[in-house]
Order: sequence, then C-alpha cells, then structure tokens
Amino acid sequence: MNLTSLLYSQLDTIYIEALKTQAIIGIYDWERANRQPLIFDIEMDLPLKSAAMTDDITQTVDYKTVCDQVIEFVENSEFELLETLVEQICEQIFSKHPTVMVIRLKVSKPMAVEQTDTVGLKVTRCR
Repeated sequence: MNLTSLLYSQLDTIYIEALKTQAIIGIYDWERANRQPLIFDIEMDLPLKSAAMTDDITQTVDYKTVCDQVIEFVENSEFELLETLVEQICEQIFSKHPTVMVIRLKVSKPMAVEQTDTVGLKVTRCR
C-alpha cells in the first residue's frame, strides 16, 4: 500500500445535508432578476482520529462554520453557472480548512426546470 492509499484509507467524513440558501444564479433574465433557492449536500473527508482522541474542536472541521461560510458566499455571489459556483465553494473550503482532503458537493436548483423536482450537479474534488 502506497502513502496516498494509506492516507485516504484513514479519512473520515463530515457531512452537511440539505443546506438551504438563495442566490442570483443562472443564464436567463428571470434567473438574474430574483434570488432562487439552492440546496447543498456537502461531504468533507479528513482524518478525525486526533479530534476523537483529544475531544478538541480545533482538530476537526466545525460544520456550523462551513455552513455559515457557504451561505455567506452563495448569497453574495452572482454567477451564471452552477459549475462556477460549486468550484468556488470547493476552493473556499480547501483554503479555509486545510485538513479537508476530499470534497463531494451536490447542489440542487429546484426552480430551474418547472417539470422537475430539481436539477443540479455533483462534483468531487481532491486536494
């Protein structure tokens, strides 16, 4: 087993499900005129054994902080593409939380296509 395989085998997952916020997002005029809901599922892989052993919040990622950071970023953004928004969110999480090694992020845009419950995208990014 190489070092990379060993490292990734020691990762745990912190997850956030159905984080709700609103944004100006989209390419159509009606999307640019009004905020619309976005729903995020975020998984962050990182080593958590040290936090478990020390019971120290500084040894992990505070999911409330991540939620607050994502909401603030999204609400202040005005991207046309979800792809751009999601890439920027992943970069922000990596830069503010250096122990996060892998991010799996799903964003749903429930008002985008009337005939659906939701549309969106899923990405996986590795440090």
